Amino acid sequence: MKQPLIGISCSVFANDGGEPAGDRLVWAYARAVIGAGGTPVLLPNLATNIEALLERLDGLLLAGGEDICPERYGDAERHPKVVVTPARDDLEIPLARMAVELGLPVLGICRGIQLLNVALGGTLYQDLPDERPSPVVHRQSEARHIGTHGFTPEAGARLAALIGAEPLRVNTFHHQAVRDVAPGLVVGARAEDGLVEALETADGRVVAVQYHPEDMAPVCPRAAALFAGFVTMCREEGGR
Repeated sequence: MKQPLIGISCSVFANDGGEPAGDRLVWAYARAVIGAGGTPVLLPNLATNIEALLERLDGLLLAGGEDICPERYGDAERHPKVVVTPARDDLEIPLARMAVELGLPVLGICRGIQLLNVALGGTLYQDLPDERPSPVVHRQSEARHIGTHGFTPEAGARLAALIGAEPLRVNTFHHQAVRDVAPGLVVGARAEDGLVEALETADGRVVAVQYHPEDMAPVCPRAAALFAGFVTMCREEGGR
């Protein structure tokens, strides 16, 4: 059986000890892709020929990580809690746009859902506690594999087809979130307080979630099912 080639975006780090900047990826993303039958490929933030890169991939996973520059979605004033990495935005925003245009299967996780929304014309809350107070805690202190708040897939959504339509408790590690949904995207799930927890395109080739299924996959069959469904989509619908 074909193992689809899935590109995964990386975080950026700069070593305070004087070492040069570089890219990094938490292993949980690669493990989840491998466990579902895919072959992960890390995408450096210095990549330039995006179209040539996407032509070689069967799917794209936009991973979690740093905040997105508010200027990218029209906010001139930056919240003091926002920490950005412009080099990552420089790569991922055009990468996401082109992947959607090409019809490449895309899975967004945490920053990934926010990135997709911004890339396609949506906006974000820069800091949830300040801009959208809620009794629901969206940055948990519990272990990463533990679900701490409710999450309900929308009936008929591609996400519901992948993981089931029943409510699920998911993990949460973010202070930013989707505000205005971008044209071309629809809500695939909401948290208990109504916050957008998943987005997707009408054709279902793009699915993005705010939680971290890569951390839950070893203990939660429905988190593992999201990766299984994505890898299957890449195998059957990916490739140029």
